[in-house]
Amino acid sequence: MSWDVLLLRLPDDVTSVQQIPEDYSPAPLGGQDDVLAAVSQAVPEVDLSDSTWGELLGSTWSMELNIGAEDPVDSIMLHIRGSGDDVLTPVFRLAETLQCKVLDCAEGDFITPRQTSGWRAFQQFRDRVLGPLH
Repeated sequence: MSWDVLLLRLPDDVTSVQQIPEDYSPAPLGGQDDVLAAVSQAVPEVDLSDSTWGELLGSTWSMELNIGAEDPVDSIMLHIRGSGDDVLTPVFRLAETLQCKVLDCAEGDFITPRQTSGWRAFQQFRDRVLGPLH
C-alpha cells in the first residue's frame, strides 16, 4: 500500500483542486532529459537506472517515481511507502525544482510544507488496515 502524490504544473493562483477548470491541461514539466536532470539535481541519491521509474530510499521509507516514457513529461507520480516525516523533504524539493504543485491523491487536494496532514492520515489508515509497521 502506498501514499500516492502527483507532481504537476499549475498556475500559482490555483490553491485547491476545485479551482482547476475541467478542460485545463497542465503545462509539461519539460523534456525527458531535462526532467531527469532536474530530478537528479533535486535528490542526487535517486536511482534513475530505469529512466521511467526512479527509486529513492530513506531510512524508514521508500519512494518510487513514476516518470513514464512520454516526452515531454506531463507529471510525476510518487508512490511512497513506510513512515517518517523526513520523506516530505524530497517530495517538496522535487516540487520546488520542477516548479510543481503536490496533489495528495488520497485526500484529493494539494499539500504544502505547512499542510501535510494527508501523509499522517495515510499512515494512520494504513496502520489500522494492515497493522503497524515494524
